[in-house]
Amino acid sequence: MGLLVAVLVLATVARRLGMLYPILLVLGGLGLGFVPGLPEVELAPEIVFLLFLPPILFSTAYFTDWRAFSANRRPIFLLAFGLVLTTTATVAVVAHAVVEGLSWPVAFVLGAIVSPPDAVATTAIVQRLGIPRRIVTVLEGESLVNDATALVAYRFAVAAVVTGTFSLWEASLRFVLVVAGGVAIGLVVGWILTRILARLHDPQVEITATLLAPIAAYLPAEEVGVSGVLATVVAGLYLGRRAPVLFPAASRLRGAAVWDVTVFLVNGLVFILIGLQLPAVIEGLGERSVTDLAWSAVAVSLATILVRIAWVFPATYLPRRLFPRLRERDPSPPWQYPMVLSWAGLRGVVTLAAALALPLETDAGVPFPDRDLVIFLAFCVILVTLVGQGLSLPPLIRRLGIRDDGVVVRDELLARREATLAAMARLDDLLGEDWVPIESVRTLRARYEHRLEHFPATLDPADGDEVHLTAHERLRRDVLSVERRTVIALRDRGAIGEEALHRVQYDLDLAEERSEE
Repeated sequence: MGLLVAVLVLATVARRLGMLYPILLVLGGLGLGFVPGLPEVELAPEIVFLLFLPPILFSTAYFTDWRAFSANRRPIFLLAFGLVLTTTATVAVVAHAVVEGLSWPVAFVLGAIVSPPDAVATTAIVQRLGIPRRIVTVLEGESLVNDATALVAYRFAVAAVVTGTFSLWEASLRFVLVVAGGVAIGLVVGWILTRILARLHDPQVEITATLLAPIAAYLPAEEVGVSGVLATVVAGLYLGRRAPVLFPAASRLRGAAVWDVTVFLVNGLVFILIGLQLPAVIEGLGERSVTDLAWSAVAVSLATILVRIAWVFPATYLPRRLFPRLRERDPSPPWQYPMVLSWAGLRGVVTLAAALALPLETDAGVPFPDRDLVIFLAFCVILVTLVGQGLSLPPLIRRLGIRDDGVVVRDELLARREATLAAMARLDDLLGEDWVPIESVRTLRARYEHRLEHFPATLDPADGDEVHLTAHERLRRDVLSVERRTVIALRDRGAIGEEALHRVQYDLDLAEERSEE
């Protein structure tokens, strides 16, 4: 209860300050961690991987634009596979060089832990910044796929420390099997879920099934030793693609509200729990000097940030220089785009969970070497990227002059206009049917014609009659408010009951939420 209250308070303060709430939650949790007398909160890695990570990944995948994801698969996979492995190796080299006594296997463990930008942090932050849709798609797509690469590298690095052996051939084969197996299980679970959901026909049961879906995909994959992350992502993509025809209207409306609250609570708890971990991490560092710890944290954090910048710019422009067809099909973006991509590599819950999941002992029965130091350095990378880069990202975007390109709005206008035209054509087809009242057809057609008149001619929102639309919206809200007050007054004087009030108010609330009638 205390954590949830803290989430609500900090999220409200963040909104008042115009700050992205994940950043303030981490700082708030960090401050709470040093309050005397509070119980120590331990974030168990298995809880994070099972209960926190799958819902976020599933929700992001469910609402992912598959068309945009497929169109940007080249940059997504370059980041999710190439950059993750490059970051792992680079951080390992830097950590081995600057941290006295750190062995190569442990350095690679650290590199794998800090290599993946986090789906929770990225999704919670970039969606609120008003940046071009393509940048959002690449960042979300990367954060969905990169965990599989990083966690496989992490497993093999940890195995090398624990057992003292490592086989590159075995690791490469295992990587292919883990990825392919995760995708296969995700497809199977998604297919089974769609068949089950198609037969339920009950909004409450359907929504409950979607809440269970992430764990239903994650657990079987982990049990057989393949990527539960990829299984969850693929199941979310599969189900999200079929949701428009799978769920009735009531399930979609209620489900969206349930998932909004669920994702907010999971995000809030995760970020505040990250901050609460620091006191316990510091206690385990022993007698290392503050100077050495600070230098090591700065070096590892800088390596994590700079390797992304060094990767993103060549990966953006070099393929287009080498392949003219690619350049013709997909011209080079302005330099501001890769700048934002390179600066948005925020670390979060996956990095922390992987660090806390390190085994306590090796197979030889000795303590895992430098375990507390690895956890501390991973935590520092989270703070530097999430707080430092997260706070600087909005002003950087404003400084670069990057704005929302309006792709989503144009797509929405196209869909609304085509749906309106189709509805008017259907009314014309039904006009001669015996069961169709002519006056009803005329009324509906007049409503659709009125709506059609106010669509921008070029599907550019800037071409619309903004003054008229604003006045229309104000008028619509005013009359809805009168309807709502009238119904409430009827309830207050006993003319109608609560159930009638709720039914009418539900329809009025839906009407108010619509952008058009």
